[in-house]
Amino acid sequence: MPLINVKVIENVFTAEQKRDVVERLTDAMVTIEGENMRPVTWVIVEEVASGDWGIGGNPLTTADVRALAAGVAV
Repeated sequence: MPLINVKVIENVFTAEQKRDVVERLTDAMVTIEGENMRPVTWVIVEEVASGDWGIGGNPLTTADVRALAAGVAV
């Protein structure tokens, strides 16, 4: 039974986007392992508090992620 755990910074993705992540990752696993795995494929989307995620020793915030998505260097 595949378990896919996705961690994202809070308030970056909408509920609809998170549902899309669940659907597409499930579809990806089914593509690899076969349709019989769909009912037993688990996808968990966990939100990490803004500032509780660090890269290169620097905390990353919701605002930082939004700036990166907009093409602005953080």
